[in-house]
Amino acid sequence: MPGTKTGMWKLKPDLHFVFFSSHTPCGDASIIPVLELEDQPCSPVGQSAEAISDPVVLENKRKCEEIPAHPITKRMRTEPRDLPREIPSDTAMHYSTGKEGSLQIPPDSSNSSPPANGPAATQGTVPVGAKVVDIYRTGAKCVPGGAGDAQKPGVEYHQVGLLRVKPGRGDRTCSMSCSDKLARWNVLGCQGALLMHFLEEPIYLAALVVGKCPYSPEAMKRAVIGRCQHVSSLPRGFQVQELKMLQSNLLFEHSRCAVQAKRANCPGKVVPCGAAIGWSAVPEQPVDVSCSGFRQGATKKSVGSLQARSKVCKVELFNMFLNLVSSISENKRPESLRVKKLETYWEYKEAAASYQEAWKTLRKQAFGSWIRNSPDYQQFK
Repeated sequence: MPGTKTGMWKLKPDLHFVFFSSHTPCGDASIIPVLELEDQPCSPVGQSAEAISDPVVLENKRKCEEIPAHPITKRMRTEPRDLPREIPSDTAMHYSTGKEGSLQIPPDSSNSSPPANGPAATQGTVPVGAKVVDIYRTGAKCVPGGAGDAQKPGVEYHQVGLLRVKPGRGDRTCSMSCSDKLARWNVLGCQGALLMHFLEEPIYLAALVVGKCPYSPEAMKRAVIGRCQHVSSLPRGFQVQELKMLQSNLLFEHSRCAVQAKRANCPGKVVPCGAAIGWSAVPEQPVDVSCSGFRQGATKKSVGSLQARSKVCKVELFNMFLNLVSSISENKRPESLRVKKLETYWEYKEAAASYQEAWKTLRKQAFGSWIRNSPDYQQFK
Protein backbone atom coordinates (compact mmCIF):
# COMPACT_ATOMS: atom_id res chain seq x y z
CA MET A 1 0.00 0.00 0.00
CA PRO A 2 1.22 3.61 -0.62
CA GLY A 3 3.38 5.15 2.09
CA THR A 4 3.45 8.72 3.36
CA LYS A 5 6.41 9.83 1.19
CA THR A 6 6.66 10.17 -2.59
CA GLY A 7 7.39 6.87 -4.30
CA MET A 8 7.42 4.93 -1.01
CA TRP A 9 5.34 1.90 -0.05
CA LYS A 10 4.62 -0.20 3.00
CA LEU A 11 3.25 -3.65 3.68
CA LYS A 12 -0.48 -4.07 4.26
CA PRO A 13 -1.11 -4.78 7.96
CA ASP A 14 -2.77 -8.15 7.24
CA LEU A 15 0.17 -9.50 5.18
CA HIS A 16 2.76 -11.69 6.91
CA PHE A 17 5.79 -13.64 5.70
CA VAL A 18 6.52 -17.10 7.14
CA PHE A 19 9.86 -18.82 6.47
CA PHE A 20 9.86 -22.64 6.30
CA SER A 21 12.98 -24.79 6.36
CA SER A 22 12.78 -28.57 6.16
CA HIS A 23 15.89 -28.80 8.36
CA THR A 24 17.53 -26.81 11.12
CA PRO A 25 19.60 -23.98 9.54
CA CYS A 26 23.31 -24.72 9.30
CA GLY A 27 25.65 -22.88 11.64
CA ASP A 28 24.91 -21.76 15.19
CA ALA A 29 21.29 -23.01 15.27
CA SER A 30 22.50 -26.56 14.55
CA ILE A 31 24.67 -26.75 17.67
CA ILE A 32 22.15 -28.52 19.90
CA PRO A 33 22.43 -31.01 22.76
CA VAL A 34 22.43 -34.78 22.39
CA LEU A 35 20.51 -36.19 25.34
CA GLU A 36 20.60 -39.37 27.33
CA LEU A 37 17.16 -39.75 28.87
CA GLU A 38 17.48 -43.01 30.72
CA ASP A 39 14.78 -43.09 33.40
CA GLN A 40 13.70 -39.56 32.54
CA PRO A 41 9.98 -38.74 32.02
CA CYS A 42 10.66 -36.42 29.05
CA SER A 43 11.38 -36.79 25.37
CA PRO A 44 14.40 -35.61 23.35
CA VAL A 45 14.53 -32.00 22.24
CA GLY A 46 12.52 -31.40 19.08
CA GLN A 47 11.21 -34.99 18.84
CA SER A 48 7.58 -36.10 18.67
CA ALA A 49 6.34 -39.01 20.72
CA GLU A 50 5.84 -41.30 17.73
CA ALA A 51 9.34 -40.53 16.44
CA ILE A 52 10.86 -41.51 19.76
CA SER A 53 9.17 -44.90 19.66
CA ASP A 54 10.21 -45.56 16.05
CA PRO A 55 13.65 -47.25 15.92
CA VAL A 56 14.03 -46.45 12.20
CA VAL A 57 13.61 -42.72 12.87
CA LEU A 58 16.03 -42.88 15.77
CA GLU A 59 18.65 -44.65 13.66
CA ASN A 60 18.32 -42.24 10.77
CA LYS A 61 18.35 -39.21 13.06
CA ARG A 62 21.76 -40.44 14.19
CA LYS A 63 22.96 -40.79 10.59
CA CYS A 64 21.64 -37.35 9.58
CA GLU A 65 24.06 -35.45 11.77
CA GLU A 66 27.79 -35.80 12.14
CA ILE A 67 28.79 -38.52 14.55
CA PRO A 68 29.61 -37.14 18.04
CA ALA A 69 33.22 -37.24 19.19
CA HIS A 70 32.57 -40.16 21.52
CA PRO A 71 29.88 -42.84 21.42
CA ILE A 72 26.87 -42.84 23.74
CA THR A 73 26.75 -46.22 25.39
CA LYS A 74 23.76 -45.96 27.71
CA ARG A 75 20.28 -46.80 26.51
CA MET A 76 17.89 -43.98 25.59
CA ARG A 77 14.35 -44.28 26.89
CA THR A 78 12.03 -45.02 23.96
CA GLU A 79 8.60 -45.13 25.57
CA PRO A 80 6.18 -42.69 23.88
CA ARG A 81 5.19 -39.65 25.90
CA ASP A 82 2.54 -36.99 25.49
CA LEU A 83 4.30 -33.88 24.19
CA PRO A 84 2.97 -30.41 23.49
CA ARG A 85 2.57 -29.71 19.77
CA GLU A 86 4.54 -26.49 20.12
CA ILE A 87 7.54 -25.73 22.29
CA PRO A 88 7.57 -22.07 23.43
CA SER A 89 10.44 -20.23 21.78
CA ASP A 90 11.28 -18.41 25.00
CA THR A 91 11.96 -21.59 26.99
CA ALA A 92 15.58 -21.58 28.17
CA MET A 93 17.49 -23.79 30.60
CA HIS A 94 21.09 -23.90 31.70
CA TYR A 95 22.91 -27.16 31.98
CA SER A 96 26.04 -27.68 34.01
CA THR A 97 28.89 -30.19 34.11
CA GLY A 98 28.00 -33.46 35.79
CA LYS A 99 29.84 -36.72 36.40
CA GLU A 100 32.18 -38.29 33.88
CA GLY A 101 32.31 -35.18 31.67
CA SER A 102 28.59 -35.25 30.84
CA LEU A 103 26.10 -32.55 31.75
CA GLN A 104 23.29 -32.61 34.28
CA ILE A 105 20.33 -30.25 34.17
CA PRO A 106 19.44 -28.73 37.54
CA PRO A 107 15.68 -28.80 38.22
CA ASP A 108 15.57 -25.15 39.31
CA SER A 109 17.21 -23.58 36.24
CA SER A 110 14.21 -23.30 33.92
CA ASN A 111 13.83 -19.54 34.33
CA SER A 112 17.44 -18.59 33.66
CA SER A 113 18.58 -17.37 30.24
CA PRO A 114 22.06 -18.23 28.91
CA PRO A 115 24.31 -15.71 27.23
CA ALA A 116 24.47 -15.61 23.43
CA ASN A 117 28.17 -16.42 23.27
CA GLY A 118 30.36 -19.09 24.85
CA PRO A 119 31.12 -22.81 24.92
CA ALA A 120 28.30 -25.05 23.78
CA ALA A 121 28.64 -26.90 27.08
CA THR A 122 27.07 -23.98 28.94
CA GLN A 123 23.78 -23.60 27.11
CA GLY A 124 20.80 -25.58 25.93
CA THR A 125 17.06 -26.24 26.13
CA VAL A 126 16.50 -29.71 27.51
CA PRO A 127 13.99 -31.47 29.73
CA VAL A 128 14.54 -30.96 33.46
CA GLY A 129 16.71 -33.70 34.93
CA ALA A 130 17.95 -34.95 31.53
CA LYS A 131 21.66 -35.49 30.94
CA VAL A 132 23.44 -33.86 28.01
CA VAL A 133 26.16 -36.23 26.85
CA ASP A 134 27.24 -34.53 23.63
CA ILE A 135 26.25 -31.94 21.02
CA TYR A 136 25.33 -32.20 17.37
CA ARG A 137 28.11 -30.94 15.15
CA THR A 138 27.66 -28.35 12.42
CA GLY A 139 29.81 -28.52 9.30
CA ALA A 140 29.82 -24.70 9.11
CA LYS A 141 33.32 -23.38 9.86
CA CYS A 142 34.12 -20.30 11.97
CA VAL A 143 35.04 -17.23 9.93
CA PRO A 144 38.81 -16.66 9.57
CA GLY A 145 40.39 -14.18 11.93
CA GLY A 146 37.81 -14.53 14.70
CA ALA A 147 37.29 -16.86 17.66
CA GLY A 148 37.21 -20.56 16.82
CA ASP A 149 35.88 -23.86 18.12
CA ALA A 150 37.70 -25.55 20.99
CA GLN A 151 37.19 -28.92 19.21
CA LYS A 152 37.46 -30.74 22.51
CA PRO A 153 35.71 -34.10 22.87
CA GLY A 154 32.00 -34.09 23.60
CA VAL A 155 30.00 -31.04 24.65
CA GLU A 156 32.93 -28.63 24.40
CA TYR A 157 33.64 -29.28 20.71
CA HIS A 158 31.89 -26.12 19.51
CA GLN A 159 31.79 -22.50 20.66
CA VAL A 160 28.28 -21.12 20.24
CA GLY A 161 27.32 -17.65 19.08
CA LEU A 162 30.08 -17.36 16.46
CA LEU A 163 29.75 -16.34 12.82
CA ARG A 164 30.34 -19.21 10.40
CA VAL A 165 30.56 -19.88 6.68
CA LYS A 166 28.49 -22.49 4.88
CA PRO A 167 29.78 -26.07 4.99
CA GLY A 168 31.06 -27.61 1.79
CA ARG A 169 33.21 -30.43 0.44
CA GLY A 170 35.49 -28.23 -1.68
CA ASP A 171 37.27 -24.95 -1.06
CA ARG A 172 35.98 -22.88 1.84
CA THR A 173 33.15 -20.61 0.71
CA CYS A 174 32.70 -16.92 1.50
CA SER A 175 28.94 -17.41 1.97
CA MET A 176 27.77 -16.99 5.55
CA SER A 177 25.82 -19.78 7.25
CA CYS A 178 22.02 -19.92 7.14
CA SER A 179 21.83 -19.14 10.88
CA ASP A 180 23.84 -15.95 10.34
CA LYS A 181 21.76 -14.82 7.38
CA LEU A 182 18.51 -15.34 9.29
CA ALA A 183 19.92 -13.34 12.21
CA ARG A 184 20.78 -10.51 9.80
CA TRP A 185 17.29 -10.63 8.27
CA ASN A 186 15.80 -10.40 11.75
CA VAL A 187 17.39 -6.96 12.13
CA LEU A 188 17.62 -5.57 8.59
CA GLY A 189 14.58 -7.27 7.05
CA CYS A 190 14.51 -9.81 4.22
CA GLN A 191 13.92 -7.28 1.42
CA GLY A 192 17.58 -6.33 0.90
CA ALA A 193 19.09 -2.94 0.07
CA LEU A 194 17.58 -2.43 -3.40
CA LEU A 195 13.93 -2.82 -2.40
CA MET A 196 14.57 -0.63 0.64
CA HIS A 197 14.59 2.33 -1.78
CA PHE A 198 10.82 1.83 -2.17
CA LEU A 199 9.89 0.84 1.39
CA GLU A 200 9.19 3.05 4.40
CA GLU A 201 10.11 0.22 6.75
CA PRO A 202 11.78 -3.20 6.43
CA ILE A 203 9.87 -6.40 5.74
CA TYR A 204 10.36 -8.80 8.63
CA LEU A 205 9.48 -12.47 8.93
CA ALA A 206 6.52 -13.10 11.23
CA ALA A 207 7.45 -16.72 11.96
CA LEU A 208 10.13 -19.31 11.32
CA VAL A 209 9.03 -22.96 10.97
CA VAL A 210 11.49 -25.87 10.94
CA GLY A 211 10.58 -29.35 9.77
CA LYS A 212 10.84 -32.59 11.73
CA CYS A 213 14.55 -33.06 12.47
CA PRO A 214 17.04 -32.64 15.34
CA TYR A 215 16.00 -29.26 16.74
CA SER A 216 16.34 -27.06 19.81
CA PRO A 217 14.09 -24.01 20.25
CA GLU A 218 16.63 -22.38 22.56
CA ALA A 219 19.46 -22.86 20.08
CA MET A 220 17.30 -21.31 17.35
CA LYS A 221 16.47 -18.33 19.53
CA ARG A 222 20.13 -17.91 20.52
CA ALA A 223 21.31 -18.05 16.90
CA VAL A 224 18.65 -15.86 15.28
CA ILE A 225 17.64 -13.43 18.05
CA GLY A 226 19.97 -13.66 21.03
CA ARG A 227 23.18 -12.70 19.25
CA CYS A 228 21.70 -9.36 18.16
CA GLN A 229 19.43 -8.58 21.11
CA HIS A 230 21.84 -5.98 22.53
CA VAL A 231 22.08 -4.00 19.28
CA SER A 232 20.86 -0.42 19.73
CA SER A 233 20.77 2.98 17.98
CA LEU A 234 19.35 1.53 14.75
CA PRO A 235 17.75 3.88 12.19
CA ARG A 236 14.04 4.51 12.41
CA GLY A 237 11.98 1.45 11.44
CA PHE A 238 14.76 -1.07 12.11
CA GLN A 239 14.78 -3.19 15.24
CA VAL A 240 15.59 -6.68 16.50
CA GLN A 241 12.42 -8.74 16.08
CA GLU A 242 10.94 -11.23 18.53
CA LEU A 243 10.45 -13.78 15.79
CA LYS A 244 8.02 -16.62 16.50
CA MET A 245 9.70 -20.00 16.11
CA LEU A 246 7.88 -23.30 15.67
CA GLN A 247 8.66 -26.86 14.67
CA SER A 248 6.50 -28.96 12.37
CA ASN A 249 5.79 -32.60 13.21
CA LEU A 250 5.93 -33.51 9.49
CA LEU A 251 9.07 -35.00 7.97
CA PHE A 252 9.96 -33.62 4.52
CA GLU A 253 9.64 -36.68 2.28
CA HIS A 254 12.76 -35.84 0.26
CA SER A 255 14.97 -34.94 3.22
CA ARG A 256 18.21 -36.80 3.86
CA CYS A 257 16.66 -38.58 6.84
CA ALA A 258 13.61 -39.73 4.85
CA VAL A 259 15.66 -40.90 1.87
CA GLN A 260 18.10 -42.78 4.09
CA ALA A 261 15.20 -44.47 5.86
CA LYS A 262 13.80 -45.69 2.55
CA ARG A 263 17.23 -46.93 1.44
CA ALA A 264 18.22 -48.47 4.76
CA ASN A 265 18.95 -51.86 3.19
CA CYS A 266 20.30 -50.56 -0.15
CA PRO A 267 24.00 -50.45 -0.99
CA GLY A 268 25.74 -47.20 -1.92
CA LYS A 269 25.95 -43.74 -0.42
CA VAL A 270 23.19 -41.13 -0.55
CA VAL A 271 24.62 -37.99 -2.21
CA PRO A 272 22.74 -34.66 -2.26
CA CYS A 273 21.58 -33.39 -5.64
CA GLY A 274 23.32 -30.31 -7.06
CA ALA A 275 20.08 -28.90 -8.50
CA ALA A 276 18.01 -26.08 -7.02
CA ILE A 277 14.41 -25.32 -7.97
CA GLY A 278 13.03 -21.82 -7.51
CA TRP A 279 9.27 -21.29 -7.82
CA SER A 280 7.35 -18.02 -7.74
CA ALA A 281 3.84 -16.91 -8.65
CA VAL A 282 5.12 -14.90 -11.62
CA PRO A 283 3.50 -15.96 -14.92
CA GLU A 284 6.47 -14.95 -17.11
CA GLN A 285 9.01 -17.08 -15.19
CA PRO A 286 7.31 -19.32 -12.59
CA VAL A 287 10.11 -21.90 -12.30
CA ASP A 288 13.88 -21.54 -12.33
CA VAL A 289 16.03 -24.68 -12.20
CA SER A 290 19.77 -24.35 -11.71
CA CYS A 291 22.57 -26.89 -11.31
CA SER A 292 25.74 -26.00 -9.42
CA GLY A 293 24.93 -22.30 -9.76
CA PHE A 294 24.06 -22.26 -13.48
CA ARG A 295 20.76 -22.65 -15.30
CA GLN A 296 19.92 -26.27 -15.99
CA GLY A 297 21.14 -27.30 -19.43
CA ALA A 298 23.98 -24.79 -19.60
CA THR A 299 27.13 -26.14 -21.24
CA LYS A 300 30.73 -25.32 -20.39
CA LYS A 301 30.92 -23.05 -23.43
CA SER A 302 27.88 -21.05 -22.32
CA VAL A 303 29.13 -20.38 -18.77
CA GLY A 304 29.26 -16.62 -18.29
CA SER A 305 26.62 -15.96 -20.94
CA LEU A 306 23.02 -14.80 -20.58
CA GLN A 307 21.77 -18.32 -21.35
CA ALA A 308 23.59 -19.77 -18.32
CA ARG A 309 22.26 -17.28 -15.77
CA SER A 310 19.81 -18.27 -13.09
CA LYS A 311 16.82 -15.94 -12.83
CA VAL A 312 17.63 -15.34 -9.17
CA CYS A 313 21.27 -14.34 -9.65
CA LYS A 314 22.29 -10.79 -8.69
CA VAL A 315 22.58 -9.57 -12.29
CA GLU A 316 19.07 -10.73 -13.23
CA LEU A 317 17.49 -9.32 -10.08
CA PHE A 318 19.30 -6.03 -10.64
CA ASN A 319 17.98 -5.86 -14.21
CA MET A 320 14.45 -6.36 -12.89
CA PHE A 321 15.04 -3.57 -10.38
CA LEU A 322 16.31 -1.21 -13.11
CA ASN A 323 13.26 -2.00 -15.26
CA LEU A 324 11.05 -1.07 -12.31
CA VAL A 325 12.89 2.20 -11.76
CA SER A 326 12.75 3.15 -15.45
CA SER A 327 8.99 2.52 -15.53
CA ILE A 328 8.44 5.28 -12.95
CA SER A 329 8.66 8.92 -13.98
CA GLU A 330 11.52 10.69 -12.21
CA ASN A 331 9.31 13.05 -10.20
CA LYS A 332 7.45 10.07 -8.72
CA ARG A 333 10.51 8.08 -7.69
CA PRO A 334 11.71 7.88 -4.07
CA GLU A 335 14.10 10.67 -3.08
CA SER A 336 17.02 8.23 -2.80
CA LEU A 337 16.66 7.48 -6.54
CA ARG A 338 16.44 11.15 -7.55
CA VAL A 339 19.26 12.86 -5.68
CA LYS A 340 22.16 11.72 -7.86
CA LYS A 341 22.96 9.63 -10.90
CA LEU A 342 23.46 5.97 -10.06
CA GLU A 343 24.82 3.35 -12.42
CA THR A 344 26.27 0.19 -10.87
CA TYR A 345 24.73 -2.44 -8.63
CA TRP A 346 27.09 -1.31 -5.86
CA GLU A 347 26.06 2.35 -6.20
CA TYR A 348 22.35 1.56 -6.03
CA LYS A 349 22.85 -0.57 -2.92
CA GLU A 350 24.99 2.05 -1.18
CA ALA A 351 22.37 4.73 -1.94
CA ALA A 352 19.85 2.96 0.31
CA ALA A 353 21.06 5.11 3.21
CA SER A 354 18.89 3.85 6.08
CA TYR A 355 19.57 0.21 5.22
CA GLN A 356 23.32 0.76 4.99
CA GLU A 357 23.32 2.66 8.29
CA ALA A 358 21.47 -0.21 9.98
CA TRP A 359 23.87 -2.77 8.45
CA LYS A 360 26.88 -0.75 9.63
CA THR A 361 25.45 -0.58 13.17
CA LEU A 362 24.77 -4.33 13.21
CA ARG A 363 28.30 -5.15 12.07
CA LYS A 364 29.84 -2.79 14.61
CA GLN A 365 27.85 -4.08 17.58
CA ALA A 366 27.36 -7.78 16.79
CA PHE A 367 28.79 -9.10 13.52
CA GLY A 368 32.20 -7.49 13.19
CA SER A 369 33.81 -10.51 11.54
CA TRP A 370 31.11 -10.90 8.87
CA ILE A 371 32.80 -11.73 5.55
CA ARG A 372 32.23 -9.04 2.93
CA ASN A 373 33.11 -9.60 -0.70
CA SER A 374 35.14 -7.00 -2.53
CA PRO A 375 33.09 -4.17 -4.12
CA ASP A 376 34.80 -5.14 -7.39
CA TYR A 377 32.38 -8.05 -7.70
CA GLN A 378 29.42 -5.65 -7.57
CA GLN A 379 30.51 -3.04 -10.10
CA PHE A 380 28.28 -4.40 -12.88
CA LYS A 381 25.51 -2.40 -14.53
